Amino acid sequence: MAIVETMIDIPAEHERNVCGQFDAFLKKIEKTLRVTMVSRDGCIKVIGPETMVGKARSVFGNLIELSRRGNTITEQNVDYALSLSFEEKDDKILEIDRDLICRTISGKPVKPKTIGQKQYVDAIREKMIVFGLGPAGTGKTYLAMAMAIQAFKNNEVGRIILTRPAIEAGEKLGFLPGDLQSKIDPYLRPLYDALYEIMGADSYLHNAEKGLIEVAPLAYMRGRTLDNAYIILDEAQNTTPAQMKMFLTRIGFGSKVIVTGDMSQRDLAGDGPSGLDVAVRVLRKIEDIAFVTLSDKDIVRHPLVQKIVQAYEAYESKNRTGDRARRPGGNK
Repeated sequence: MAIVETMIDIPAEHERNVCGQFDAFLKKIEKTLRVTMVSRDGCIKVIGPETMVGKARSVFGNLIELSRRGNTITEQNVDYALSLSFEEKDDKILEIDRDLICRTISGKPVKPKTIGQKQYVDAIREKMIVFGLGPAGTGKTYLAMAMAIQAFKNNEVGRIILTRPAIEAGEKLGFLPGDLQSKIDPYLRPLYDALYEIMGADSYLHNAEKGLIEVAPLAYMRGRTLDNAYIILDEAQNTTPAQMKMFLTRIGFGSKVIVTGDMSQRDLAGDGPSGLDVAVRVLRKIEDIAFVTLSDKDIVRHPLVQKIVQAYEAYESKNRTGDRARRPGGNK
């Protein structure tokens, strides 16, 4: 393959954002694409195989445009731009970035960052019930919260209801001190954190006092009919089939429901089935219900989280294969 070289102009005001501190992003692109890069006077000389040089030009073009739009470039942006360049979907990253859901209380834009997240957000807009499935760090709950808060601000719904099962993550915590609210708050803390970040503590408290925003354990949903509300069930892998059925049959007119869960982080006691697993099998063919499965490619936390998820998936897959081989009549 022919070795070529090209020059990429990077505006001075975007150079540090696009190249990273101490040229960290530049080095990552150089290592991934196996090209040589020399940065000098607002230009980057790229030397390498013609195909890889073309990918480098495309990746830098996308990162510069993201920077021009006011984004702070992160390692996740660089990794995803590189990933899309190998899938011949380079233009998708800019298309995804156009979808502004809302802004946090500090002014930070909340947008989908991957193709999977964009599909998830679009499904929430189009369907009455959406199941968001996938590993930790894929933005399932955060994006759902952002969509709910924006719908509430736009008067599309009259209230927001956030719920999750009150189950310890593999620990027995015993009796917690305080009144009932103090006992359940630790289980619901991740929901509060997202609420505070997106709408601010004062706005949340004001609306919570009026009963317009409610954060409650799943057990509190029994016997209610939830009309004109945005309802989010988080950590749904920890529901029983009976709880899931109870929750889904609470839905009233003018409501939208988002169910999020990760089957790899199930904390239910015993070997009974998860309500989320049963719901996926039972409701698959219902038209107004969407199922969006996010993968490790959609993880937007620290890049190390993606590697941890991949390592656990490989380990669990290997164990499942070994278990099948050890069963009577299995492969040996």
